[in-house]
Amino acid sequence: MSETKKMAVSPAIQVGGSLFTPQQLADIGNAAGPEAKIEMTSFKQLYVEVPVEKHDAVKEALERSGLEVNPAGFVTKSLIACNFCKGAEEAGLETARMLNQAIAGLATPTPVKVGYAGCALGTSEPLLKDIGVVKMRDTFDIYVGGEPKGLKAGLAKLLVSGLSGARLVPVITKLIDYYRENAKGKEKFSKFVDRITIEQLKQQVSE
Repeated sequence: MSETKKMAVSPAIQVGGSLFTPQQLADIGNAAGPEAKIEMTSFKQLYVEVPVEKHDAVKEALERSGLEVNPAGFVTKSLIACNFCKGAEEAGLETARMLNQAIAGLATPTPVKVGYAGCALGTSEPLLKDIGVVKMRDTFDIYVGGEPKGLKAGLAKLLVSGLSGARLVPVITKLIDYYRENAKGKEKFSKFVDRITIEQLKQQVSE
């Protein structure tokens, strides 16, 4: 049996949510081939597992189809965004796209999920993510340390409020970099937040 490699495939961030076109689904099947393993994940990505020698060709074919292809495994996942039900401009679609472009696929000690909600309804459940972003009119609030699994599940805690759109990407990337540099082994992000404390994280992102 040949060695295989997984890739994480997702549709573009758009009004309406995570929407694949019929052609894109057909392209995934055609490019990956009948022997590929395709897994639906809980974070709105498809894991497509193909032989290593086919990986690059499949990746290029899927990107030509308008799909986003990122590494699988211990990385920052593609942005888990809401459906932008209040409209692209009001809910900050372009800001969400810029954030996704900046964070998706960054190597991390454990997988990191970042959620984005275009309003306080929070339909993408950002407070259950490692990092949650909520647009509040013209500014953004950032929450950290959400834990959706296990008997000790808990909501993320407010880290920064009233952040401008221009500051959002730099603050989030700085937060992820700080985690990458200071986590102990394969320390989960929620446990990292508890150990480092909200106060210290606030200091780090404000510098």
